[in-house]
Amino acid sequence: MSLKSNPQQYGTVAVSIHWVSALLIIILLGTGLRADQMADSAARIAVLRVHVVLGLTILLLTLARIAWWLFADSKPASVVTVLWQHRLSGAVHLLFYVVILGMAASGIGMLILSGAAPLIFEGAAGTLPDFDLYPPRRAHGFGARLMIALFVLHTGAALYHHVFKRDGLMRRMWFGAR
Repeated sequence: MSLKSNPQQYGTVAVSIHWVSALLIIILLGTGLRADQMADSAARIAVLRVHVVLGLTILLLTLARIAWWLFADSKPASVVTVLWQHRLSGAVHLLFYVVILGMAASGIGMLILSGAAPLIFEGAAGTLPDFDLYPPRRAHGFGARLMIALFVLHTGAALYHHVFKRDGLMRRMWFGAR
């Protein structure tokens, strides 16, 4: 498998970024939802430490993916032949980028405005602030819900193509597939 994509298949770089990002987003959604429900401040700080580091990792991976597509690689030709499905697919992929970048911005905004970064990263004494008091919290929560919806839509479409259409769409986004 080549580092770069060809007209039939995604390359190793694109496939790696895709699957690492998907796994990290699942973990991020889980840790974010978990932290939101935790009452114990020390446990919440530990979960948020993981959440913030993974969030920054996703931000960097997303910026790398955008740069990869803009400057180094071309996407394979679409196997989707129905116009509305093709447009919906493009919209979902674009929304993934927008939501990821928005989630990163709102998360960083919450850390800065709340002053929680020293508690999370330096182990400073104190109690976490109520993040609901800061405007980026609403955008972050909406982004999480939108991310879940996009993830379900994206996964459902991939499974539809794999199970019902049998058009090889999922094999194109895996390692060493032909």
